[in-house]
Amino acid sequence: MTETTTLPVRVGTGDPVTLEDDATPLVRLVGRALRASVRDGHVPDAFDLLSGAVAVRSHDTPHTATIRFDRGTAAVSSGVLGQPDATLVVDLHARFASTEEPSGDAALASAALTVLQPPPPPWREAAAQFWEAARVVKGIPDVLVLEAHGPDGPQHGRFGEGTTTYGIAGPADLLAGVFSGADDFLVALAAGLKVRGTLSQLSVMTAASWKVRFDV
Repeated sequence: MTETTTLPVRVGTGDPVTLEDDATPLVRLVGRALRASVRDGHVPDAFDLLSGAVAVRSHDTPHTATIRFDRGTAAVSSGVLGQPDATLVVDLHARFASTEEPSGDAALASAALTVLQPPPPPWREAAAQFWEAARVVKGIPDVLVLEAHGPDGPQHGRFGEGTTTYGIAGPADLLAGVFSGADDFLVALAAGLKVRGTLSQLSVMTAASWKVRFDV
């Protein structure tokens, strides 16, 4: 353990989070979460000294992945080979919430769980980042109109210019989760997110949300 509080992005050495070639959706989901933590400094004390293999298992599907931590870097691959140093069983639709007591190395498991759960940025910031990424998706509406519900009442946002619009309204935290990739767009609809647009626009917006969620 050291006093270091962030996983360092080492200038000149590239991305500290690497994914296997042809990564599965779960590997990409894990990689997106890890990179968000690195970018935002959301890593536990002494994280850069931890090393070992952590298995990540979905609580309701066969999907698995392995994170290999090596003193400030993390490599993510699909499946679990051999005996990992720690195992996490998580809900992939609940921001990697643990559904069982982690097994194995407790410190490593705790560090891995923390770095997999970066808090989303404020909804407006997340929406701006989402809109920037979504602009390349074919068929995306010209304008995104938002209504975020928080403790201070509704807040509004508008991104883009043009004639075709798409509206989304819902709790501010849920909007932030969808726009940052932490939450699944279609699952969020069932959780209370409201949309206003055509079915074809819904399809395009779903594709845009997957682009952000899986960092593709």
